[in-house]
Amino acid sequence: MIKCGITGHSGNLGSAIIKKNKNIKFIKFNGDVANKNLVNKWMNLNDFDYFIHLAAIVPTKKVSKNYKLAKKVNFIGTKNVVDSLIKYKKKLNWFFFASTSHVYSFSNNKIKESAKIQPISQYGRTKLFAENYTINKFKKNNIKFCIGRIFSIYDNKNNDFLISNLKNKMLSKKSRIILSNLNHYRDFVTTKYIERVIIFLMKRKFNGIINIGSGKKSHLKEIAIKIANKYKKNVKIIDNIKPTTMISDISKLNRIGFNK
Repeated sequence: MIKCGITGHSGNLGSAIIKKNKNIKFIKFNGDVANKNLVNKWMNLNDFDYFIHLAAIVPTKKVSKNYKLAKKVNFIGTKNVVDSLIKYKKKLNWFFFASTSHVYSFSNNKIKESAKIQPISQYGRTKLFAENYTINKFKKNNIKFCIGRIFSIYDNKNNDFLISNLKNKMLSKKSRIILSNLNHYRDFVTTKYIERVIIFLMKRKFNGIINIGSGKKSHLKEIAIKIANKYKKNVKIIDNIKPTTMISDISKLNRIGFNK
């Protein structure tokens, strides 16, 4: 049986990965990844040869509100995990790091992995720091790694994400809902889809950077209108911001054989 260490196991994605893959023995890290001593102690006491690193502060608003903490978790936490793996797991078969499309700049064209790197948010900046450190360290130590740049997550349970937040607003008792900043195009994927991609990449021991998206364009305004109609709500949408587009090119994922 494959033994796989995992951080961020209590989140929606981590929970889905563990629930759907009973044939893999997951060794869960419980604690603060920013605590170097705690990470080292756990790493030294446990046995595994694969690793999935998900632990992070993700919502852009939370990152902006406390950038110092976000950088500590997203970058320093990743640094601690990477350093500890190199120290204690020299024969590690494969490492996965959950990164984000926020490391790219906006583009009207589908975004390839080779596209310009210019973080659109502070969240993206913290992840880029972590990416660069991971790539540099694992290349030097000849350890296979995968950087998965995840595009927008369709999440029904977490109000920090757009879809759930919109649904929650429609449950308001207000007769009219006013929305703004929705004149944008994004690429949405479900937690279930991301879980399938990560396990596929693990089985392939894919090495390198890869986009995890649908390759399809969704207009946030249209999504809001559909949700409003479903809940029979009267909405006013204020379009006073220049539209932005961020859609993945998933040709690399298709080339290596992933089947949607």
